[in-house]
This record gives sequence, C-alpha cells and structure tokens, in this order.
Amino acid sequence: MAGTTSTAYVRFEEWTGRRDVPTLGTNTGAPTLPFQGWRRFKEAFAPELVRMAIEEVGNVQKVIDPFGGSGTTALAAQFLGARPSTIEVNPFLADLIEAKICRYEIDKVVSGFTAVVDKAYGKSRDPAELLLHAPPTFIEPGVAGRYLFSKDVAARFCAYRSAIGTVEDLATRRLLGVLLGATAVPASNALVSGKGRRYRRRWKEAPINPDVIDTMFEQGVLSALFDLRRFEARRCCDYEVLRGDARIRLTEVEPADIAIFSPPYPNSFDYTDVYNIELWMMGYLNSAKENRELRKSTLRSHVQIKRDLSAARPASGSLLEQTLKSLEEVRAALWDQNIPPMIAAYFDDVGDILKGLSSRLRERGRVYMVVGDSRYAGIDVPVAAILAEQAESWGFELVRSEPFRSMRASPQQGGGRELSETLVVLARV
Repeated sequence: MAGTTSTAYVRFEEWTGRRDVPTLGTNTGAPTLPFQGWRRFKEAFAPELVRMAIEEVGNVQKVIDPFGGSGTTALAAQFLGARPSTIEVNPFLADLIEAKICRYEIDKVVSGFTAVVDKAYGKSRDPAELLLHAPPTFIEPGVAGRYLFSKDVAARFCAYRSAIGTVEDLATRRLLGVLLGATAVPASNALVSGKGRRYRRRWKEAPINPDVIDTMFEQGVLSALFDLRRFEARRCCDYEVLRGDARIRLTEVEPADIAIFSPPYPNSFDYTDVYNIELWMMGYLNSAKENRELRKSTLRSHVQIKRDLSAARPASGSLLEQTLKSLEEVRAALWDQNIPPMIAAYFDDVGDILKGLSSRLRERGRVYMVVGDSRYAGIDVPVAAILAEQAESWGFELVRSEPFRSMRASPQQGGGRELSETLVVLARV
C-alpha cells in the first residue's frame, strides 16, 4: 500500500537540496542528486518538472510514465506521495528503476554484498561461459586487435556476476546486478555517449586494471546504501514496473491521474545502443536474435534496423502531411531513404501511446510530455507542433506547448542551428 510505516517522511526538497536548475528540461549544470549517480543518464527533464506537474494538477494519487528511462518520474512521484506506474523496454534500465524505488531490508543488502565480495574480490572466472554469445568485439582478442574488455577485466567482471547470481534475496540481487552493470562501461576500452560508442584514446597503451572492478563496485554499493538508508521513508513506497514494449503493455497499467514522460526523439539514434555494453555483459542479451527483438520493441524513431515502417495516412492538409511531403521532395539527399516513412511511423507510435493513455487517465487527467524536434536535409520536423495539432484525434486537448530547451542538431540531421525541445501539456477530454 502507499505510504510507509514511518510518519517522518523524507520530503522532495530534502532529496533535491532545494537546488537551482538552469531549466526544467535538463539536469545539466545542476548538482547530481542521490540515486542519480548509480548509473549516469542524460535526463530529458529534471525531477522538478515532476513536482511542477503534480502541483498544477492537484490531488494526484497515481502517475504513469510509459518511457521510464532511469526512473526520474517514478522516484520523484514517490517523494511527492504519488504511486508511479512505469514501463521500460530496456531490461537493464527497468532493473535500474526498480532498484531505486523498491523497499529493502538493509541487513539483507549488507549481507548479500559481503557474500559477493568474499566470493569475487580479486578473483577471476573464465568469461567464455557467461559471455559465450557476446559479439566478438567484446572480449580480447576481439576483431582485428580491437576489443572492449581485456581477458583479465572480463574475468573479474564475470566473477562478480557469478557471485551476484547466488544471492537469494531478489531485491538485493537486482540492486547488486545494476551496480555491477554500472561498472561495465568505465572498465571497458570504450567511451559511450548519446552519439554512440568509440574507443578511448591510447587504450592499448593504458590498459584497464581489473582491480578497478573491485573498487568501483564497492564504492557504488556503499553510495547506494547511503542513499537507500537516508531516503527510505518516502511518502509513497508502492510502485508498478512493467517491462517491455509500451505500445503493448500500456493497456495493463493501472488508471492514473497524470502521465509525465519523454518519448525517444525521431533523431535516427537507437537509444538501446547506449546500453549495449551493460545488456551483453550482464546477460540481458544472449544472442543476436534477442538483440534484434529488443530493438524492434522500441518506438520507430530511427532507421538503424530494418523493420516494418507502415503507418496510417496523415490527415489531408495537416502539418504532418506537409512535413512528409517536404521530406519526400528531398529524399534523394537524405542519408537514408527510409527516413520519411520512419517519421510517419514515429507519429503513428506516439499516437498509439497517447490513445492508450487516454484510456488510462481520469477525465481531465493530464499528459506532460517532453519532445524534441528533428531535421533532415534542411527540412524541419516540428514534433511538438504536429502532436499539438493531432491531440484532439487521440482524445486530448492542448493545454499549452512550452519550449524550454534547445539541443544541437546531429551531423546526421544536418548539424547547424539548434533544435527545440518542448514541454507539451495535454488534457484528456
């Protein structure tokens, strides 16, 4: 049930430290909050946006986030006394979310951590079994002399992964797994960002010592324990986490008062690539087929994989129709010929999400949605404006559309001037 056995709740402001954020659209430039350091994540919006939305609507008991990410909406909602229901297609991120918002018996976490360290500290396990089906570039010798992990680092990592697998308590096992997964990229020969993955400079001349796994894991667990102990008395300790495709699983979510989320942007970047290392190293992926299936479960916001891009014909004279027509006119100049149908499919998918939310939200319930525009071959894709125009057909009316951040256009999008990110607020009719 919602609430906790303690009446001395930890307030939202104690978590955020009453910090000043440059904009509600990002945590950039603001102090890192407890829980956020477990695995660095580029947020589309700050927790303060969740507070603003809940205060505007009033009497919010339940919140939906169909694109859970790292759990900003879910965790902020608990501090504010609302029960979060979140969906996340990426299994590593789904575990990260649940690790942050579930209840723990701290003694079990401590004993589980101690047992794992006893079994794995300074030890090795042949990665051949646990990582048998990982891509050949992952483990030394790799391909053409390039690899993400030396044999020694992979063996130390696998020693911890194997030890964590023996922990009986599910919540503890999930927490320790998430925190081990968070060491994978720093212990690799790669740098990962929103632009993809590349090898570190001089990675062969300065190899990673496997002992960094011991150090990072221990530091990560101790930091997480501090966060969990200090902030365990949130006003709501109940939650719902659904794993899988939001387009399918949204019908299973409990009815709610408000939805706060940010869908993937139609920028032709596959967000699962950012977590590809954790997904393979922690065993969430065990075959190329599983990798393809996961990528196909994401919104059709990119052209990185071959899949069905069929979509409904846009309304005549609509902004979406005009945008698709403009893209078709420059199709020969596009770096991928599937970009126009991908854009059409993207709005089909977002429309399905909003139609699903219309059936889950109470009358006059609101959607707070952070979206990003895109650009291809000089043609702007005004995502916020298109969604605002089509909102009525999905069961909503536009409350406001509020630009609050700009992002640099990627080289694939033609670079150049910045693109708007916008808070779109809708009310269910």
